[in-house]
Amino acid sequence: MYVNAGGRILARILLVDDEISIKRVVEQTLEREGFTVDYAADGLAARELFARRRPDLVILDVMLPEIDGFELCRRWREVSDVPILILSAKGDIVDKSVGFNCGADDYLTKPFSPVELALRVKALLRRSRQGRTDRSDRVEAAGLQIDAFQRRVWVEGREVELTPKEFDLLWFLARHPGRVFTREQIFAHVWGDDVLSDLSTVTVFMRRLREKIEADPRKPRYLKTIWGVGYKFVAE
Repeated sequence: MYVNAGGRILARILLVDDEISIKRVVEQTLEREGFTVDYAADGLAARELFARRRPDLVILDVMLPEIDGFELCRRWREVSDVPILILSAKGDIVDKSVGFNCGADDYLTKPFSPVELALRVKALLRRSRQGRTDRSDRVEAAGLQIDAFQRRVWVEGREVELTPKEFDLLWFLARHPGRVFTREQIFAHVWGDDVLSDLSTVTVFMRRLREKIEADPRKPRYLKTIWGVGYKFVAE
């Protein structure tokens, strides 16, 4: 997501809905606003697109083939803070409660006004962009500096060369200091859960990362193993 010279937010939006008529209306509405729209008609395709395209916002139906919208919302919220707007014919308070408890940021019921949809999308993107602006693109932790904008890392003033995946892994954990993530959660965020096949990949990359940033990889200072659970980043 970025803002052009005219102050207009340009963003990639993932639309997940199995109704072609809804797809047409939403695509026309959002593309008129200058947004790029990726489309998935079922839960599996949505999961694959989410991992591959990293959308700036998701519009999500609930009643979907393969994986329902509530479950998708729950899974994505575990690994991402992307704004999620549920667009559903299920409009009672129980369904809305489930949606918000799964991590949705907004809930719009069908039939809907395209104008209202566009307004809600722009409001969510503005809040998301403001949140990102407020968060630093740098993490500094006891001799370790990470610059996400430049994708560079320094340890005790010495720059360390990381591969793109090593950087993604480090940045994901460093953005959530103290929070423990399972290997499944890490894999889903860094590699994409659509290709989940061998969780030992996380272990291998963690070892390589420690060898590059830890003074003693056998006694890591930043990347701690929580036995039986996963890993966490320690900032102190």
